[in-house]
Amino acid sequence: MWKSIYFSLLFSSFCIAQQLEVVDFQKVDAQLEIIPTEKKVKGVLNFKFKILQNTDSIFLDAKKMEVEQLKSSKTKVTLRSTSDKIWIRHAFQENTEYEIQFAYVVLPKQAMYFFEDQVWTQGQGKFTSYWLPSIDDVNDKMIFNFSVTAPKEFSVIVNGMLKSKDVGQEKTQWHYEMKKQMSSYLAAIAVGNFEKQTEKTTSGILLEYYYILEDTNKVEPTYRFSKNMFNFLETEIGVAYPWQNYKQVPVRDFLYAGMENTSLTIFSNAFMVDSVAFIDRNYINVNAHELAHQWFGNLVTAKSSEHHWLQEGFATYYALLAEREIFGEDYFYWKLYQTAEQLKELSDQGKGEALLNPKASSLTFYQKGAWALHILREKVGNLAFKAAIKKYLNAFAFQSVTTEDFLIEVQKSSGMDLQTFRKDWLEQSAFLGAEALQSLIKSNFIRQYLELSALSNVPFLQKKEVLAKYITAPVNDYLGQEAVYQLAAGSFLETKSVYAKAFQSKSIFVRQALAISLNPIPEALQTEYESLLHDSSYLTIEVALYNLWAQFPERRNVYLNKTEGLVGFSNKNIRQLWLTLAWLTEGYQEDQKPYFLNELRQYTTSKYSFEVQENAFKLLAGIKKITDTNLKNLIDACLHPNWRFANFSRDLLDQLLLDPKIKNRLITIRMDLIDEKSLWLGSKLENQ
Repeated sequence: MWKSIYFSLLFSSFCIAQQLEVVDFQKVDAQLEIIPTEKKVKGVLNFKFKILQNTDSIFLDAKKMEVEQLKSSKTKVTLRSTSDKIWIRHAFQENTEYEIQFAYVVLPKQAMYFFEDQVWTQGQGKFTSYWLPSIDDVNDKMIFNFSVTAPKEFSVIVNGMLKSKDVGQEKTQWHYEMKKQMSSYLAAIAVGNFEKQTEKTTSGILLEYYYILEDTNKVEPTYRFSKNMFNFLETEIGVAYPWQNYKQVPVRDFLYAGMENTSLTIFSNAFMVDSVAFIDRNYINVNAHELAHQWFGNLVTAKSSEHHWLQEGFATYYALLAEREIFGEDYFYWKLYQTAEQLKELSDQGKGEALLNPKASSLTFYQKGAWALHILREKVGNLAFKAAIKKYLNAFAFQSVTTEDFLIEVQKSSGMDLQTFRKDWLEQSAFLGAEALQSLIKSNFIRQYLELSALSNVPFLQKKEVLAKYITAPVNDYLGQEAVYQLAAGSFLETKSVYAKAFQSKSIFVRQALAISLNPIPEALQTEYESLLHDSSYLTIEVALYNLWAQFPERRNVYLNKTEGLVGFSNKNIRQLWLTLAWLTEGYQEDQKPYFLNELRQYTTSKYSFEVQENAFKLLAGIKKITDTNLKNLIDACLHPNWRFANFSRDLLDQLLLDPKIKNRLITIRMDLIDEKSLWLGSKLENQ
């Protein structure tokens, strides 16, 4: 016992020391088997490392793993696993390279997520060490080579280049190879029934676009401009793409919009869109953001949270530059204006944050970081800025960096003292709205927008001609929308002619503004408003369908017939609304109503993405038609790995529990639940 206690104390004290000063893990060859039916990973790992200082123990981060040393291990060591580490004991000698091999088994509690038809990982913020023994410290970088075995029907996509496949009767082993080192949080695996399309960039990099078969018609709209953005970023950044290829995989129920794993971006399949959905909810920004991270985050990695803006601020800024190439200068300044408004509002409330605050919000790291780079570029000039970026990336390639590392390169290239910039934009919590405004008004479009928005409190008749001008072709989408929103300031008699002109607009966004703002709908514009049901926007159609159905009950059958076959976004927004309205409409397809309700209820099951489930739960709760099966599905949703969906589900459950009848139903339902679900619901019922 005393030996065991001493061993534990030794390990605990060593954890406090900086292991990076003791050992350099250089490479891991990982042979893994993914077993979806058991939610299990089995692996054999071969680590190569160099000892920097004499020591008798080193560790790998590994959460709740069973581990076994193999006889084939070149170095004989003593292994011991604790709840969060694998300790490796040996008389390690300074300046000596070692190689060890061991096997492990784990049931990952997080960071690897299992669904009926997919398995995928998310390392950042969740720790890769839940499924792969590794080093959680972002400053430790090694080469990861994966050989992954999975059921034969699945494709396996991993970091690096696919070198070969071994196809068996029931399983296939996929062999991937990397050439350069990376931090462990960027290691990733996606397993599923994926198809792929490919193309090559100007510099010869292979781009791989993955999708599921039923989304074939969404491939082009989803991945639209991918090659253009890649070519642009390579040129703009001035440093060649640093990895062997670039793969993008959409997965269900992803925790975030996307994640920039090295050479393998995993993103939410909610961004798989057809040509109509592209108008309102395209993948362009996320696509560009995650691609920019391949340089800013993966090639050079922030040493600590204090410098996190070097990743998120840079990726946000370069994504915006890429979008400017596609959507134009007005779009670029509009996005800057929107984020400046958000940052200024937060700052005015005394809630501003310094970019170098390690606990800052995403808004600060992403948007204030992008603004800091925009201002810095204007300050030092385009040539000096681009030269600094190139030198910075080349000087610290495959290493970790600090803000000072970056600023030194900018100072060298520009010859300017950046202390004032550092103080104002990196260290100060307030957002410099006045300086941001001076930058924004360099855009003629922004000046026009500010002049137009300044009229918001002016009586309608005094601005009628101005509003009409901005609605008349050629229409700027942003100015046209603002003009439509300001029509609400006048009486209908005053605004009728301008509204009529707005309905004639070919701008999807001007017409969308009409759908959203014109409520109630004047009878004189009913026919014009009905035309919105034919627009190329799922958002416009959804809003128009509900408003028309609510305000003109005598024509409900007409509106439902016009929209019966529409699905909408990936969350089935139009289809689910249609089912609800069809079920509520007296005299409409009465014999089909049980099927309408049943289809809506089916959308609460885990067969569908959480976006579909969330929509269904909202609608069923609204019409008070939640069954016991739906309640069981809601309990599952309360424990979902996506925290936003889990929070929504828990809030909805709290509301439902206010009804004594539903509470009694849940008490009965709990008897059919097992393990975690039963315990969780029991605690919820006790505290209600």
